[in-house]
Amino acid sequence: MSKEAINEVCEILDYISDNNTVPRNIREAANQSSELLRNEDQDESVKISTVLGKLDEISNDPNIPVHARTLIWEVLSKLEAI
Repeated sequence: MSKEAINEVCEILDYISDNNTVPRNIREAANQSSELLRNEDQDESVKISTVLGKLDEISNDPNIPVHARTLIWEVLSKLEAI
């Protein structure tokens, strides 16, 4: 797995979690996903599948702003490519 790709994904997730225009539950999910991806103790495939599930769930949230949904979709596609 590319460390560079994971760092890029984490930066996007950090941006979402720091953005006050995004609902709190979505910011928390982005923050948890970023922390999980940075966790060196877990198996890479387990981390990615867990994060994919979590992000897929929040991308369908009707309260998510369009810009955040687009970023989530970008993260999902990057993770699926790894």
